[in-house]
Amino acid sequence: MTQSRLDLFVDRMVSQRACLDHAADAIAALPGPVFELGLGNGRTYHHIRHILPDRDVFVFERAVASHPDSTPPEDMVLLGDVYDTLPAALTRFGPTTALIHADLGGHNRAKNDIFARNISPLVEPLLAVGGLMVASDRMYFEGLVEQPLPAGAVEGRCFIYRRDA
Repeated sequence: MTQSRLDLFVDRMVSQRACLDHAADAIAALPGPVFELGLGNGRTYHHIRHILPDRDVFVFERAVASHPDSTPPEDMVLLGDVYDTLPAALTRFGPTTALIHADLGGHNRAKNDIFARNISPLVEPLLAVGGLMVASDRMYFEGLVEQPLPAGAVEGRCFIYRRDA
């Protein structure tokens, strides 16, 4: 029997936390903002604020519907479709982002893969040299290098990519 949906969820959450904690340590000396692609109920945003308390964390979301304790200030939210807000962010910030986190997929793996292929070229130019992308789905980058997962992360449940040049 394959894993239960609960087991898959737990693996994703444990992996996400391990990868974000690892990424926070890895970018400690790298300046630049953090981007959270998709707020949802705000658990991951809240964790990022906890592990990177001195960073500007910008959230990309269609509509804010998060828990009150996990809702970013209005001036840190870029509302709209990521196909519009990511190119606008490149114009505004340039390639300065230290960390980008994305947990944008739904329950349909085929649709998630298509979405990942479509947004990868919009995400890639935002990262600074040395910057990291942590994603719940495999991404498709030309210039970013997939990194090994840290201890505690489950293979295939989270991915880390780095801009080396």
